[in-house]
Amino acid sequence: MSGFDKVVGSYEEALAGLTDGMTIIAGGFGLCGIPEGLIARIKQMGTRDLTVVSNNAGVDGFGLGLLLEDRQIKKMIASYVGENALFEQQLLSGELEVELTPQGTLAEKMRAGGAGIPAFFTATGYGTPVGEGKEVREFNGRNYILEPSITGDFAIVKGWKADRFGNVIYRHTAQNFNPMAATAGKITVVEVEEIVEPGELDPSQIHTPGIYVNRVIQGRFEKRIEQRTVRQG
Repeated sequence: MSGFDKVVGSYEEALAGLTDGMTIIAGGFGLCGIPEGLIARIKQMGTRDLTVVSNNAGVDGFGLGLLLEDRQIKKMIASYVGENALFEQQLLSGELEVELTPQGTLAEKMRAGGAGIPAFFTATGYGTPVGEGKEVREFNGRNYILEPSITGDFAIVKGWKADRFGNVIYRHTAQNFNPMAATAGKITVVEVEEIVEPGELDPSQIHTPGIYVNRVIQGRFEKRIEQRTVRQG
C-alpha cells in the first residue's frame, strides 16, 4: 500500500512542477484557513505571471499579499479586495488584472470545475456589470447568466488533519473555500497541522477524500487574526 502514501517531506517537493504562467486555486477566507507555508514557498520560488483564484488576497505582507509585493500575480479572480491596500492599489492602477466574482458564484465555479461541469446558470449578477457579455437564459420566468467553471494547474489547500492517503479534515470555519478548491486542481497540495496513519480518521468526519489529493505536507502556522476586536475593561 506504500504507493498510496502522499506525504512529502519538503515544500520544494510539495510544489514541484509549479512554473510561470500557471493558474493556482487557493483555499482560505481572509486569513482563516490559508495555506500560508505553501504561499511562502511560492514567494521564495519567485514564480511569476500567475493567475490566482481565491476569495481575496490576504493582507499586506501576509498570505497571498506576499505574492503581490513582487508582482508575481498577473491576474486575481476573487470576491473582494478585503484588507489588502496593495491589492487595491494595483487594481486601481491597472497593474493587476482583477476579475471580481460574487462569492457564491466563485465557490460554485470551483465546485463545478472539480465535478467536471464546464459551466452553469445562475441568477446572481444578472443585470449588473458581472453579467455583461454573458449568455442569458430564462427559466421559470427568471433570467440567469451562464458562468464558466474554474480549474487550476495547482490547488493549494489548508487542512487540520490528514492521513497518509490524503484524506483531509478541516477545522470549523477553516473549511470555507478549501473543500471546493481541493477538487479543482490538476495537482492538489494540502498543508495540514497533523498527519496521522490511515484508519485513524473517522470516515464520517472526512471532508475531502484522498482521491482528490496528490501531495500532503505537515506545516507550522502563525494563525494571525485579521481584525482583533476586544471588549473594553
